[in-house]
Amino acid sequence: MEVWIMGLQNLEETRVYLFTFFLIIYIIILTGNFLVISVVASETRLHSPMYILLCSLSLSEILFTNNLIPVFLHVLWENGAAMYLTGCLAQFYVCGSLGATECFLFASMSYDRYLAICKPLHYISVMSLEFCREIVLCSWICGFASMLITLILVCQLNFCGPKVIDHFFCDFAPIVELSCSDTNVVKIETFIFSSTVTLFPFMFVIGSYVCIILTILKISSSTGRKKAFSTCSSHLAVVCTYYGTLISVYVVPARYYSSESNKIMSLLYTVVTPFLNPVIYSIRNREIRIGIRRLLCET
Repeated sequence: MEVWIMGLQNLEETRVYLFTFFLIIYIIILTGNFLVISVVASETRLHSPMYILLCSLSLSEILFTNNLIPVFLHVLWENGAAMYLTGCLAQFYVCGSLGATECFLFASMSYDRYLAICKPLHYISVMSLEFCREIVLCSWICGFASMLITLILVCQLNFCGPKVIDHFFCDFAPIVELSCSDTNVVKIETFIFSSTVTLFPFMFVIGSYVCIILTILKISSSTGRKKAFSTCSSHLAVVCTYYGTLISVYVVPARYYSSESNKIMSLLYTVVTPFLNPVIYSIRNREIRIGIRRLLCET
């Protein structure tokens, strides 16, 4: 069975420009994240918990981007494209699993920064390399394992609808609309899953940064406070954009949004945050910049 992915409609005049724009964004996302992974792998002094978490986030972004944007570009160029239902479900599963994994990774990174800034004397004993690797492994396993329940429930549906997905990728809501089965169970499960995966880590991140900000306020140096606030505010901006759009798309009932609004919000967490993450979390970091310069000079 094939489904037709509509993509972004009514954009004939700007389709080529949009394709070029998103292609450039795609290349920048891959380049930035590959650079971060290469630098962390090649610099032994960066083999610390913070950089391991950054490296894991970059790997997640690479996989997430490669799962979505090539299909999106194809759909955009052709003004719609056909895809086998099995491929559509696979894209949905990988997208959801990596999205959940990144939610856990963001929470882990906020905990790492909380320990480093608020509990510096306990940082080395608590955030050891072994513990950091366990956090990363658990984030990936939980992300992919938790999505299996949703995937199994979706696969049990009978798909006899119009076979048209009004989106630029295979997301949950447009897939469910293809079914002529009772979808209440899978919708309730997805709501519970999405709420758990997004709201709890988001609250944890906000709580961690509140503690961090309160600690920063105690810094006597105005220059130190300004630098710390700049870093925290940029981190929070990216995190809030990511969690906010996920909550809006998957937790808030779909009836409150039109199809076009849903597409725009989806672009924020599928394209914008993967583009910002390597810049905000990594390339602004002095050690990463030095490593990138050294890596480029050696090549």
